[in-house]
Amino acid sequence: MIKVMIERRIAADLAEPYRKAAGKALQLAMQSDGFISGESLKDARDPHHRYVFATYRSLLDWQRWYNSPERRAQLDELRPMLQEDERITILEHL
Repeated sequence: MIKVMIERRIAADLAEPYRKAAGKALQLAMQSDGFISGESLKDARDPHHRYVFATYRSLLDWQRWYNSPERRAQLDELRPMLQEDERITILEHL
């Protein structure tokens, strides 16, 4: 099992459109093979700094979702709302 941390910085005036688009992306991810759980959080001191944590059965399951046309389409929708490219960290249990 792996956890994926996706870190994003969003433009100040796009918080609500981002929330809707990110929610849609998470809904689609939930339907992907190997998806176990996910949540979206914001930094308590910086509301424009957002995090998505997703748990997948395996790295292969995550890679399939990451490279899927559905995720690419969602990222294309999100990208104009981001101040910089998203950062992805893959985590595994010790």
